[in-house]
Amino acid sequence: MASPSPHDRSRKDEDEDDPVDRMISRTGCAELHYAVQECMAEHQDWRACQSQVQTFKDCMMNFQNARKEQLMKRQPTSTESAAS
Repeated sequence: MASPSPHDRSRKDEDEDDPVDRMISRTGCAELHYAVQECMAEHQDWRACQSQVQTFKDCMMNFQNARKEQLMKRQPTSTESAAS
């Protein structure tokens, strides 16, 4: 019988309170993050995991850009606040 993956997130354990896991989960990129971790565990060499790393990086950049746009829409421009 195969042992469960160390990155199996279907279990509820002490990892649930990990702030990094919580932050990544909010980005929508968690599965890609776990793919990087699993690749690293399998190959023990980050160079063998470049496609997973790039996919995760792209996802995080998309999240950050969307977040930045969302925050910019909330802030009044300097001319709007000066007119008040």
